[in-house]
Amino acid sequence: MGKINTILVVEDETAIREVVRKYLERAGYAVLEADTGFKALETLGAGKVDLVVLDIMLPGLDGLSITRALRDAPGFTPLALNTATPIIVLTARGEESDRITGFELGADDYVVKPFSPRELVARVKAVLRRGQAVPPAEQEQSLQCGALNIDLGRRAVTVNGNPVTLTAREFDLLWLFARNPGRVFNREQLLDQVWGYEFYGDASTVTVHIRRLREKVEPDPANPTYIHTVWGVGYKFEMV
Repeated sequence: MGKINTILVVEDETAIREVVRKYLERAGYAVLEADTGFKALETLGAGKVDLVVLDIMLPGLDGLSITRALRDAPGFTPLALNTATPIIVLTARGEESDRITGFELGADDYVVKPFSPRELVARVKAVLRRGQAVPPAEQEQSLQCGALNIDLGRRAVTVNGNPVTLTAREFDLLWLFARNPGRVFNREQLLDQVWGYEFYGDASTVTVHIRRLREKVEPDPANPTYIHTVWGVGYKFEMV
């Protein structure tokens, strides 16, 4: 029997939380619940959670602050759990600034309220599938590009031998680039190949992820060595 993934649902509206829990349990997941940001951090600190469904608007500690804590952002050291646990944020319709901020902080995906529970389950499955173990035939695949090493089997990245923590989306984006050096991808192609399903966001999603990747793997993010912008077209990866 395969591993049962545990999903933490952080939502202060009881009705929404219960519906999400039922749909996730029906899909075969174990579900933990929290109705405040502080309870969410307690749950995350107490045990293994495979993915967080996180409402942005929460009493006390909001969803963006929790994302900062999970991603070990500056200024949140007392709360930092320093983890790449996938995060799907729930945002109100029209709150594009929250979605962009969520991506900048390291969220993997977002769902807009009001949402279909089936759509949310599909998003959960897609994000978890990206982070699952690599098939044996691919476990030895790795790429060395100058100081940058990408290990597909362990889904691990190092720069000058130092480990770099990437989200599931960031890793998949980097691996797509690295195994296709010199190929130019436009934003729509990246959304299709990395996100892998109908995505109702916009091209800024890619822009934010590219910026985060550069900040993590480039010696000088303002003058990229690996991930180059092809103006008016998209992006490409250069081997060094």
